[in-house]
Amino acid sequence: MPGPLVLGWRERLALPQLGIAQLKAKLDTGARSSALHVETLESFLRDGVVWLRFTVRTGRQSSHEVQCEARALDRRVVTDTGGRRTERWFIRSEILLAGRRFMADINLTDRRHMLFPMLLGRSALHGRFVVDPARAYTQPRLPLAATDHP
Repeated sequence: MPGPLVLGWRERLALPQLGIAQLKAKLDTGARSSALHVETLESFLRDGVVWLRFTVRTGRQSSHEVQCEARALDRRVVTDTGGRRTERWFIRSEILLAGRRFMADINLTDRRHMLFPMLLGRSALHGRFVVDPARAYTQPRLPLAATDHP
């Protein structure tokens, strides 16, 4: 397995299992967990297992929304940068970043007032990437075929 790759504080990534071919993300070593902005969120049972149905907007100005479903991993209390504690749903999903595919736990939340719809925290970065805060968008744009979702 190759060592950590140096990336910038913001990069583009894909969430192939969710059908998201490209999404801007902030790489944040100060945040433990990763977070994804969702427009809508509902839980439902499928074969006795809790699943989540949610909508992801793939850009700030974009009206393009992706309807997603993922098995719920669990609910956890998360403390935000303002010190507020909230309980959030988590999923586990594959991330494609800088040519590397890996699984990460992602909490689903309202990030509409943030610049980036995705925050990649240190749990997902650890051992894979080093963040250089002086750099940004070090990787080429992802091809639209980066997703395996039909």
